[in-house]
Amino acid sequence: MTSVNTSSGKPVSIFDAPQSPLIAAMPFVFVLIWSTGFIVAKFGLPYAQPLTFLLLRFVGVLCVLLPLVALMKAPWPVGRMRHIALAGVLVQAGYLAGVWCAIKLGMPAGLSALIVGMQPILTAFAAPLVGETVRGRQWVGLVFGLCGVGLVVANKITVTGLSWQSIALCLFALISITTGTLYQKRYCASFDLRTGTVIQFGASIAVLLPFAIIFENLSPALETVQWTPQFVGALLWSILALSIGAIFLLFALIRKSAATQVTSLLYLTPPTTAVMAWVMFGEAFSLVGMAGMVLAVIGVALVVRR
Repeated sequence: MTSVNTSSGKPVSIFDAPQSPLIAAMPFVFVLIWSTGFIVAKFGLPYAQPLTFLLLRFVGVLCVLLPLVALMKAPWPVGRMRHIALAGVLVQAGYLAGVWCAIKLGMPAGLSALIVGMQPILTAFAAPLVGETVRGRQWVGLVFGLCGVGLVVANKITVTGLSWQSIALCLFALISITTGTLYQKRYCASFDLRTGTVIQFGASIAVLLPFAIIFENLSPALETVQWTPQFVGALLWSILALSIGAIFLLFALIRKSAATQVTSLLYLTPPTTAVMAWVMFGEAFSLVGMAGMVLAVIGVALVVRR
């Protein structure tokens, strides 16, 4: 899977092309930050409803970025705002709301990770829609990665509290982020990250706000939120690290490389999250889980290597 270097016209990959150490580290930094998403949910969901938390997160992003956009006089993507907004609603509002609401309804985090972990496979099937092809070795890597994720989360998968609503929400999240990634790759892969992110989160707020008012009784006073230190810390990390840091990295990777290569990195999220949970919460993982981590890493390597 390759992308095109506009200066030479030859296909290259961000994972293989000669580059500075900082650029080479981008995929790994992205995985580390993105993997904290379930940790944030563990800290944040006990103190706020999922859509309310996400709205506070999105508003916080705008509070950080809008002054920067004004001070730096960042250019607005005239003529592509609708494409950027739609991609943002799919990647931000659709994906995050689906996963967080599913977990709130009782979906085990392990099963949620496994369902959403099918994204690289779906992206590979849809790759021709954005002018990309998937080689045989990469298909093997995608299967390895999915099997690895399954082994990592196997001991955390239960059916306790499982409902058709939570399954539907998780599947919706999977379809939403897959469609959003491909849509952005095809119609608006390149834009100013500062103004583009403002557009995407602004559109996501507009979409989620009515649902939060109807289903979570959201009001300006935010009576349903408990402002504990854990909640505030989770919210700040979500704003600065996840919604700005990780999303900027994701968009940069989508711009520079093939969609299947980028989404294959998500196979590394459950193993990385498992290690974080072990360090922070003392959650144990088995030898099978360790084997799954190795298999996931091998799978990603097969996908991203030229």
